[in-house]
Amino acid sequence: MNASPAPFLDPILPMGIYETLYAFQDAFGQAMGTEGTHPWSQGFPRTVQLPGGPSIPDSVPVSSSDLKYPKAWGLPALRESIARSYRDAYGAPVDAENVMVFAGGRPGLIALLLFLQSDIRVRIAETEYTPYWDMLELLNREYSVVPSGTQNGFRPSIEEYLGSSEEGRRLLLLSNPCNPTGQTRSGAELQALVDAASYGETGLLVDEAYEFFHDQPVSALAHISDLENSNLFVCGAATKGLQAPGIRVGWVVAAKNHIETLGNFASFGMGGVSHLSQNYAVELLEPERTELARRAVSAYYGEMRDRYGEALEAMGLKLHSGNGGFYHWCELPDGMTAAGLNRKLFESGAAILEGTDCDMARRGPESPLATFFRFSFGPLDPSTFDEDMTILRSALESERVPS
Repeated sequence: MNASPAPFLDPILPMGIYETLYAFQDAFGQAMGTEGTHPWSQGFPRTVQLPGGPSIPDSVPVSSSDLKYPKAWGLPALRESIARSYRDAYGAPVDAENVMVFAGGRPGLIALLLFLQSDIRVRIAETEYTPYWDMLELLNREYSVVPSGTQNGFRPSIEEYLGSSEEGRRLLLLSNPCNPTGQTRSGAELQALVDAASYGETGLLVDEAYEFFHDQPVSALAHISDLENSNLFVCGAATKGLQAPGIRVGWVVAAKNHIETLGNFASFGMGGVSHLSQNYAVELLEPERTELARRAVSAYYGEMRDRYGEALEAMGLKLHSGNGGFYHWCELPDGMTAAGLNRKLFESGAAILEGTDCDMARRGPESPLATFFRFSFGPLDPSTFDEDMTILRSALESERVPS
């Protein structure tokens, strides 16, 4: 009998949240998201019309031209719609040639890291969006972890992000508003960050998936004076604020020479994005509709943030949440761990994202984030509030370590 051949592919683990989802399904017997489950671990918004918000398009026209190959950079109409949205909202110096369309936000991030020159070190906060770690590791990028914990309110200073110039060229990578903490840089603070990190030996990559989820939507592009001579990269997507995660449309905004590189890659490495998804995104970005969405998303999720925040604190959880996104960043009391809490929650069809999955140093059970978790109110129907809080309260009480 022949010996088993060596594998042709290097095995990898899924992103941390998927490990939770698979463990949940094994324990509960159903996939998260099915009727009767409570998706507090999930990072997606409601996909129905919000109070005071625009209706969700229910169709998109299809012509014979839409069945042809898409352009590598994205449909001209969509590139212009994206650029116009930044001009209208922020007066940003963006035109269609500053925009590259991807099949979601993460492919854009991966492409940027893939073509980052080899001497550039990435600087990333200790507590950040879980797949950033996977991207950096699998692409063999050199990176430094910037302290981000209770000692600085999960909000590293600009000086902490920049580090020492002795490191040489560096790229600051951050989500703003931050996933998982909701900490948001805006106004003068965001202006200072853009000024300090977008030129010369330093670059700034800002993932703005949660742009609309702040009392006033925020973008680094509102603060860039010379985009064409900068190292500023902004990633956005239809996933969150436009409430359409399933169409898989994202984009990168940057100087035209950087966009040319990304487009050249797409010509052989991606092949463009579905015409139908791009046409739908054009509908979502119609100017009056986008302005209405900005106001409605901000208002609705601001109310949800306050409502859930009050209830979570009443249970004895300490919140370290900022004022953006649709998450609460919670610290457990009494020596409890998020892993232990999840085991209790699985029994009731619920799950949270464990803090260790957001640790960019990946220290496992020994991580200082082991007692933290991300609670998502993004996909939740307001009518489930009482049931949600009853389930969480019961799990906390049963898991609480006796004094």
